[in-house]
Amino acid sequence: MAEGGPALSEETSGAGRPLGGSARYFCTAGRGMEPFLIKEVQARLGATQVEYVLGKVFFTTGAELHMLKKLKSAERLFLLLNKYSPLSVSKNKGRVIHDIQKLVTEDSKSWLDIITVWKYLNGQQENASQEYPSSQKRKPEEEGSTNNKRQKREQVSVTISAESQVENQERCDVSKADTGNVLSESKLFLEKTYEGIQEKCVEGSSSFSFRVSCRCSGALAKVFPAQVMGRIIGIALTKHFGWKADLRNPDIEIFVHLNDIYSVIGIPVFRVPLASRAYIKTAGLRSTVAWAMASFAEIHSGDFVLDPTCGLGTILLEAATEWPNAHYLGTDISDSQLQGAYSNIRAAGLVGKIDLLKTSVTELPLPPGSINVVFADIPFGKKFKITNDMKLLPEVLQEIERVLCVGGTVVLLLSQELHKRINSGVSNGAETENHSSVESRSNHTECAMVSLESNTQKETDSPSTQGSGKEDIISTKTILGSLVLVQFFEVSLGKTDAFMCKYKKVLANFPSIKS
Repeated sequence: MAEGGPALSEETSGAGRPLGGSARYFCTAGRGMEPFLIKEVQARLGATQVEYVLGKVFFTTGAELHMLKKLKSAERLFLLLNKYSPLSVSKNKGRVIHDIQKLVTEDSKSWLDIITVWKYLNGQQENASQEYPSSQKRKPEEEGSTNNKRQKREQVSVTISAESQVENQERCDVSKADTGNVLSESKLFLEKTYEGIQEKCVEGSSSFSFRVSCRCSGALAKVFPAQVMGRIIGIALTKHFGWKADLRNPDIEIFVHLNDIYSVIGIPVFRVPLASRAYIKTAGLRSTVAWAMASFAEIHSGDFVLDPTCGLGTILLEAATEWPNAHYLGTDISDSQLQGAYSNIRAAGLVGKIDLLKTSVTELPLPPGSINVVFADIPFGKKFKITNDMKLLPEVLQEIERVLCVGGTVVLLLSQELHKRINSGVSNGAETENHSSVESRSNHTECAMVSLESNTQKETDSPSTQGSGKEDIISTKTILGSLVLVQFFEVSLGKTDAFMCKYKKVLANFPSIKS
């Protein structure tokens, strides 16, 4: 993590550690964001027992609530009730219903224990009112419908109407990866505490309400859609614990995700998703991706940081909030975009921290070598299609190269086509080698739960180091001149995938560059 970022902490203490112990959590993440999230929970929260699958990262921490809320690369945060092997698909629907009900009836202690933790955490934030900030997505015509559907899926309950979705995940057996009772090693609950909460849950069941948010995919979804699954689980909870279903204003939400690889049950820690930033008035680029770009850029104290295509300033806001001891400048040619960026900066209380300037990205009024870090979202064309704007790309890259100092860093967000065009000079072997480490790791997450051990021998193999570990400079000159490709990740932007590419500026006569 760059200087000025979240401090590393082996131990955390204080009121945020429920009953003096640790708890098991999981976060949802956009596709391709798992490496950034893994690195963040380890650095910011001192997380242990870190595991991941496609779109989810599981971890244990005793961090305080205010630290959990600072996670920037996660979509939502959940207390993990349990993670099971996938439910078996049978033609006997009665058998499947029985197995689903067993998730509730055979693990009562875990349910009551996790409710205890949730009540403790909820007590710390019950006086804080949270509202969803208004948001305008990066490409409304492209991502708006996707994000609306996601919000609706997260709000469905016992009578869920969420559509069944099939994820691109290969079937495999992960029973060995099952962590069993997630609270068995946390030493979180004293016997007296558990007995007291159990009595309260039974006695106060008439006043305790819930709803179930269910996602079901894979082979199981073909037999039981999410709506039916949610109803079955809701009925089981009502019968077993005496809780009341409340679709509109429940005390607690139960999140259930069932697929061919695992069954996960959790409880949202916050009502508002972590990805919804309170300090962003109007969102452009997805906040999690913007933060990842800033963290990827290695911002140090005193650096001069430039976003030459700043738009609404989302990347600048994420960077200045996390790394405040740098100097930030955003430029754009559009008056409306600059006005929106200024509104965001003012709402975030960062006036004076981020300067804005109207100018063309091909004619930056900056002296050569004056900038330490450049990050830019370069979509170029509606829905990332290559248009006549492509003709300006060489000029844009040359100008970025000119203002960047030797040793400086550039992080570009590129469409798939632009990624191929810009890096076409890279030899096939070098590009494949640099990308295969990410690609193979991504494929691995699709078929199994992967555990990250905290030892030096395995650090080089973990996706957390893929985002921050050693940087292998590709030794073939590209159209970027002295900007050399170091590392890149493929990330999801809704319906579109893009590449987050990191470059370093080297001397023109750098020995590893071939003419």
